Amino acid sequence: MRLLTAVFICSLFIFYSSSTLAEPDLKQQTISYTQQIHTINSAILNEERTVVVQLPKSYQANPNKVYPVIYRLDGAGNIPLISAVMERLQNDNRAPEVIIVAVENTNRLRDFYPTVNKEPQGPVGEGGGAAKFLVFIEQELMPLINKSYRTHNYNVIAGASAAGVFALYTMQANQDLFQAHIAYSPAVWWNYGASVKATKAFINKSKNLNNYVYINIGEEAGLMRERYNELQQALQSNSLPNLRFFSDAFDGVSHNLTSVAGSFNAYHNLFLPKQMPISDLTDDVTSIDAYYQNLSQQWGEQTAPPDRAVRSLGYDLTGSKQFSRAIEVFKYNIKNHPKSVDAFSALSYGYEMQGDTRQALEQMESALAITNDSYPYINYLRETKARLQAELSKN
Repeated sequence: MRLLTAVFICSLFIFYSSSTLAEPDLKQQTISYTQQIHTINSAILNEERTVVVQLPKSYQANPNKVYPVIYRLDGAGNIPLISAVMERLQNDNRAPEVIIVAVENTNRLRDFYPTVNKEPQGPVGEGGGAAKFLVFIEQELMPLINKSYRTHNYNVIAGASAAGVFALYTMQANQDLFQAHIAYSPAVWWNYGASVKATKAFINKSKNLNNYVYINIGEEAGLMRERYNELQQALQSNSLPNLRFFSDAFDGVSHNLTSVAGSFNAYHNLFLPKQMPISDLTDDVTSIDAYYQNLSQQWGEQTAPPDRAVRSLGYDLTGSKQFSRAIEVFKYNIKNHPKSVDAFSALSYGYEMQGDTRQALEQMESALAITNDSYPYINYLRETKARLQAELSKN
């Protein structure tokens, strides 16, 4: 509940115009985003469709940089919330900058539901156009965005209620089109739970699904809750190693506010932070390489394991007295950063914590050998070397 309140409050303090997002900070700095509107005369849908594209604030200043794309269904009214959440994640190095493509509606029930509803509790006869709408996205919208902007091949689709059903449907229809699917309170009650049945069948027959799925639900009850729970359990119990699945349930949150309640978790869980979490480190240090390869694929920029981030992993391990693992991580870091004084100092610390004073001294001498008096912590290195020498002399 505190998370919902925090995200909601931050969105209230956002002033949003047609082309700028102004956010007050300690310097009262205005942060500008560029928005562009495209009108597509769709031959597939036989109608005119409008999309609003918001570019990252660094877009003009970095002409060679490419960006992941978030396709948000249900229109540009959703951009301020995404921007507020993403900017806070970006400020903490937990997400890349992104291009946001907001797709305006004409007939959302027709476009978002894969099947025609025959259940009396809903509008009978509506729906069934999702397949055609997906062709529009694949063959008209995405080619336009990729041609017009510097996009990276990491695409996210997000939507709420009926649009959430469509977000899940796109994974079944073309699992490689989007790398992440976000469905806020997907209206899976539709047509006797047809989308639940389709998703379960898809999951059961899939062998290798490299994707991210986030779903949530609010205070809904009855058939909606029953069918959502069936969907959630099917996704939760999947045995697919590369399917990253997250879900939330928000008590007391209405159906129309589940996108507000879930946006932070949806994107916080999706994007890998620059600082690799200790929970992602296995007994094999090559897991560090794998993590930063995945991060590079998400962010659209090649990121080698950073010196500081890897040292932090090692320090976490020494803090929990896993000294052998810590030393292995510190050694791995030196291979990537052989000119880093801090890397050798960290390895010295790992050996000292393990009780190997001789090796600790050797690594500290290696650190001093590649530095000079301009290094800000030169006195610490010298004092540590003297202390380690004194300890060895005693022994």
